[in-house]
Amino acid sequence: MEHTDYSFYGWEQADVPAITDEYPGIRTPADLYDALSGVWCRETCAQRMRMDWSEENKTLGQCSITAFLVQDIFGGKVYGIPLENGSVHCYNDVNGHVFDLTSEQFGEEKLDYSDNPEQERKIHFSKDDKKERYELLCTRLKEKLQRD
Repeated sequence: MEHTDYSFYGWEQADVPAITDEYPGIRTPADLYDALSGVWCRETCAQRMRMDWSEENKTLGQCSITAFLVQDIFGGKVYGIPLENGSVHCYNDVNGHVFDLTSEQFGEEKLDYSDNPEQERKIHFSKDDKKERYELLCTRLKEKLQRD
């Protein structure tokens, strides 16, 4: 990759190709990160975290919907890191390329990306709010790509 200024976890190995052309211009996870940086918003943030969401911390509360969007575009699997508060932080593994487009929300905290349980879309999306936020993220991304 020619970019060296990303700070999301695994950006160095996030060089997998898109498997769909549903999102024109998104060829790599870095392309997706760049586009989502203008799309993530308070409305796509998890309800319980919205009070803390800000432009300075755009990835806060966006992990599962982003990870499943990554899966749609690049394939692979979504895994979840169990957190102390009982929730799960989602990230992607595409053919051994492990990366997390929303890791910046944790600042300097180091997460363990090994031996975590696979996450199922149907379980995550059984919560209406999450499915609606995912659909909003997809819609906003497509709108942004049409404008650019």
